[in-house]
Amino acid sequence: MLGLAQLVVVVVALVPDGAPGWNLPRLLSASGYALWLALAASVLLCVSRRTLSALPRRLGALAAVALSTLVAAVAAAVVHALFASVGEAEAWPGFWRFVGGSCAVVALITALALRYFYVIDGWRAQVNASARAQADALQARIRPHFLFNSMNMIAGLLRRDPAVAERAVLDLSDLFRAALGAGEGDSSLAEEVRLAEQYLAIEQLRVGERLQVQWRRTEPLPWTLPMPRLVLQPLLENAVLHGISRLPRGGCIAIELVATPDTLYLRVRNPSLPPSAPAQMPQQGAGHAQRSIAHRLSYAFGARARMACDWRDGYYACEIELPLD
Repeated sequence: MLGLAQLVVVVVALVPDGAPGWNLPRLLSASGYALWLALAASVLLCVSRRTLSALPRRLGALAAVALSTLVAAVAAAVVHALFASVGEAEAWPGFWRFVGGSCAVVALITALALRYFYVIDGWRAQVNASARAQADALQARIRPHFLFNSMNMIAGLLRRDPAVAERAVLDLSDLFRAALGAGEGDSSLAEEVRLAEQYLAIEQLRVGERLQVQWRRTEPLPWTLPMPRLVLQPLLENAVLHGISRLPRGGCIAIELVATPDTLYLRVRNPSLPPSAPAQMPQQGAGHAQRSIAHRLSYAFGARARMACDWRDGYYACEIELPLD
């Protein structure tokens, strides 16, 4: 509201021959008056927001414009009367011209502001729904093949090593509990790392010595940092499915966590075949997961969140940067 009010004053002052006699003192006085009207209308709308929100949308918008117009009428009348009392009314427009113009400008500014907020609110709802759909799609993609492979592995462990099988079942239940809530609420860095460790523990049981894991954690780290669910685990799943499992000798997945005063860096790096190799055709699934993660991070952290993935010199690497301030 304040910005729109000041913009109106500037536009009027810049109109060629539209307002002769404009100078710096007049611009400052007009700006002060416009900002005062906008502030008064904004305060009244904030105080009345619960009542206005309970009304139907169109009726609430009309009521908000009417309240702002009423505030402008009272304020303009007070200002005009004050200047008339000190003998300066001659330099101002007539009473009704001054009050009517102020009311019209405030009503227009309020209508524009309400329309802007309505469009922004709809856009945010659409982005939120899209992020939720992305998370649900990621959740659905995680379930089938990983669940079947894990259950087969656990079935083979039941007679051989019941304790390890029990631990694998507990890890699997935690992982899928997080997958079921992928689009609901936030996780944290500590929770994401714990889920990643549980996922890798299950995959190491399945893949065996072909899968090696190297964690590099440079403390201090913002373990309580809120972040979307299932950010790290899908990257590790891609590293196993599209990297380690397709190499005869397997390889080592390196996960690095580093924090500066204003940025958190998450890096996942694994050996991989070149993207052009026939065995790498399922890489499209990895791309879907990466796009989903990037979209949800952008929604949660804004434009400062960054995710980059690239294949180079026999290794596939993904790096995430998240703002901390």
